[in-house]
Amino acid sequence: MGDKTIIEEESARRMRALVDPVGHFLSEAFHFLGLFAIGGATVWSAVKAFIAMSEKGHASIEDLLLLFIYLEIGSMVGIYFRTNHMPVRFLLYVGITALTRHLIVYVQTDSVPDFGVLILAGGTLILALAVLVIRYATFHYSAPDLNQFPRHTKMAD
Repeated sequence: MGDKTIIEEESARRMRALVDPVGHFLSEAFHFLGLFAIGGATVWSAVKAFIAMSEKGHASIEDLLLLFIYLEIGSMVGIYFRTNHMPVRFLLYVGITALTRHLIVYVQTDSVPDFGVLILAGGTLILALAVLVIRYATFHYSAPDLNQFPRHTKMAD
């Protein structure tokens, strides 16, 4: 019975040795395809928004904040492409910018500020505090190998 277990374990090890490279290749291919799709869609959307601003003849603050959102998403894709680490802070920056953009539109369209302004401002404050907590935790509690990125570059906070 012991010989049968050893043979089964050896067969499983050989099968894994054949299948793992294929799985890794497919995973990496999907990873790169997804990154290129997100990056392309971001560039496409940013160009379309810029063309719309050009046709209007001016850019409003909402338009500029939208371009900042596209810039942050593009930066996030670039960092993820180079490091295989998702910069959560950039997602929070996108959220802060989106809430700020929504707050500006909300205040401009409603003549009387109401509880909605406080909700949007509170959401922005919560996201800003989340960035502060993440930066503090990264600075004080990160493992040394998490700060080492490919190509000897260090990601700026």
